[in-house]
Amino acid sequence: MPVIDKRIDAYIEKKADFAKPVLNHLRQLVHKACSGVEETIKWGMPYFDYKGNALCGMAAFKEHCTFLFWKAKLMKDPEKILQVEERGAMGNFDRITSLKDLPSDKILIAYIKEAAKLNEHDIKLPARKKTAVAELKMPADFAGALKKNKKAQTMFDNFSPGKRKDYIQWITEAKTDATKLKRIETAVEWIAEGKGRNWKYEKC
Repeated sequence: MPVIDKRIDAYIEKKADFAKPVLNHLRQLVHKACSGVEETIKWGMPYFDYKGNALCGMAAFKEHCTFLFWKAKLMKDPEKILQVEERGAMGNFDRITSLKDLPSDKILIAYIKEAAKLNEHDIKLPARKKTAVAELKMPADFAGALKKNKKAQTMFDNFSPGKRKDYIQWITEAKTDATKLKRIETAVEWIAEGKGRNWKYEKC
């Protein structure tokens, strides 16, 4: 029998009706694919640990759910379904609004098992490269967009160096001009609301 964390029961119960079947289904699949998984809460969202390390996690927001693999960057992704570098949402499967948005159970179980093997073999994610704040230059188009929104400009100026760096790095790392423009638009909207780049991770 799987070991259930009642905090996850409470988390799911508080979410919108569209999200409950998605979260319950993902939870069941994780336990089916990896019998030794342990449930927990990290960063305010349900997570599943295996062999002492994070395996995968899920979350629900106002209009969508997300599902992610902690070591997605190391997975083979034979079906070409994982969003890793260019993501439409916090997780690796874009915005999930119903069970229809998920890959088949067979595929998801195979991916969960692959992620579990990475933990079984204690394969670590590569260390993240630290980028000094001084090395990050403010993109001219981002600066221009902030200038047009006085509230966002004021908020950004009052952010800590770390918060400003998070936004600048997110925008400069965009692979295409279209992605960059979309991120700038989103950033200005979030900044005007006083939100840091990783606000979704902090509160689900």
